[in-house]
Amino acid sequence: MTSFSLWAPTPSRVRLRAGGRDTDMQGSPDGWWRAELPDAGPGTDYGFVLDDDAQPLPDPRAAWLPDGVHSLSRVYDQSAYEWGDQAWTGRRLAGSVVYELHVGTFTPDGTFDAAIERLDHLVELGVDLVELLPVNGFNGEYNWGYDGVAWYAVHEPYGGPDGLKRFVDACHGRGLGVVLDVVYNHLGPSGNYLPRFGPYLKAGSNTWGDLVNLDGPQSNEVRRYILDNMLGWLRDFHVDALRLDAVHALADTRAAHLLEEAAREVDVLSTHLNRPLSLIAESDLNDPRLMAPFEAGGYGLTAAWDDDVHHALHALITGERTGYYGDFGAFSTLATVLTGAYFHAGTYSTFRRRVHGRTVDRHNTPGHRFVVSLQNHDQIGNRATGDRLSATLSPGLLTIGAALMLTSPFTPMLFMGEEWGASTPWQFFTSHPEPELAQAVEKGRKAEFAEHGWGDDVPNPQDPETFQRSKLSWAELSEPPHKGLLDTYRELIRLRREVSDLTDPRLDKVSVEYDEEARWVVVYRGDHHAVAANLSSEPRSVPIHRDVTATLFGPEWTGTLPPESVAILKL
Repeated sequence: MTSFSLWAPTPSRVRLRAGGRDTDMQGSPDGWWRAELPDAGPGTDYGFVLDDDAQPLPDPRAAWLPDGVHSLSRVYDQSAYEWGDQAWTGRRLAGSVVYELHVGTFTPDGTFDAAIERLDHLVELGVDLVELLPVNGFNGEYNWGYDGVAWYAVHEPYGGPDGLKRFVDACHGRGLGVVLDVVYNHLGPSGNYLPRFGPYLKAGSNTWGDLVNLDGPQSNEVRRYILDNMLGWLRDFHVDALRLDAVHALADTRAAHLLEEAAREVDVLSTHLNRPLSLIAESDLNDPRLMAPFEAGGYGLTAAWDDDVHHALHALITGERTGYYGDFGAFSTLATVLTGAYFHAGTYSTFRRRVHGRTVDRHNTPGHRFVVSLQNHDQIGNRATGDRLSATLSPGLLTIGAALMLTSPFTPMLFMGEEWGASTPWQFFTSHPEPELAQAVEKGRKAEFAEHGWGDDVPNPQDPETFQRSKLSWAELSEPPHKGLLDTYRELIRLRREVSDLTDPRLDKVSVEYDEEARWVVVYRGDHHAVAANLSSEPRSVPIHRDVTATLFGPEWTGTLPPESVAILKL
């Protein structure tokens, strides 16, 4: 006997279509419809027929959509998979290094199983957590994943729900935790049938689409839909953490914000499973209250992305000052973010043309609550041509950027291929099958960059070659100069793991000295280590106000650093 349930307060009649026949479902005043079928076991295709429609719609809570987001759902037994990670005790975010990857472009085949074959590379690199860009159901064969419409389903071309479980299982077997990127602030433009069932959306829109109904009439079940989805990834798929996309776009005016509810329920699940579970917010707010504990009036999330650290590093080593990089690039700005996490902390943002952010209590807020990067999917893919830093920077400057990030008091995150300076770009790609939508995406992308003079250089997102160009070339790992940079990343991560000062999250234990004109910086990490970098094209004498007893990384310390070099020193 298989039980089917559906929250659909909008239609007046719902039928379950399975096995070639329709069965009327029984409704209740709370908007839920239910039916039981004795012969609809795992593998049975089914859908819901609303009112007098002829075509069934897929289940909003289906884990398996083998034929795409417009087709029937398939009954999936979450308990059928035989897990091999019974000894897995979890992975805390604190002290970890995160590695962000996109399943479709990580390997030539673009599947979970193909990605499993490359996990040993990540183990040798020394990372702790693998972060997957969204893998829930979207229309088309490939895109970044942020156009999802089937939040409970796993994209079939990647390998479907069993494929994700095999991937998580394989990661745990190698000591790697898994972070899953999830999107709850909007739905994609094709295949979103939720409004047919009930008031999942409300008036208004954000950058990416219509607002989700988190606080309007009948929003209790909408919130439950999201919370159950979070818990399902963590419980049923054994995922260790969720990265919550653009939480600043969650329009929620309730006294208890959705994020607070989520943090409380995840804490309960973590206690039950007896392993750490993390919620990581992507936020443009620069608001430490996201990570503050409940007792202090915060939302209780584990961590948040900190773009200010990225902007400070990127602008410093590239010299770029356009757009939101306009306020960044000075050595003083780098010193501010390394000691206080945010640059815009109640200060004026010229890009936003207003005051932005809130000050971090550097004496009581651990740095590991801030996830930082030198490169990530957004900062590469949202460039006109998807060019990586390795396309323009010297090996020396790439090494300096990596060293300053990986020795910082924060939680560092790498983007796939960064560790060997991949020559392949990572561009914005889509595969919308609807011609009108495809054309709109192409035009919109060009218009977005036209004001910067890049309109003619923007690749067509719908061109299959744009997707193919974005796939990593694994043959590069053994080739110069890629092998040298890979060895550098491995060594930096090894040092971070072995030297306690380099993972010390206490912001008030970090001090920075610099010379803007001479272009050198020294970051003191604890009482016994310093990171000295020379970003100029000339040798520089760099003062260290303590005795240097050993050089752990970089050129042997003489008091002078060669051009574009960095040294990690034991004091």
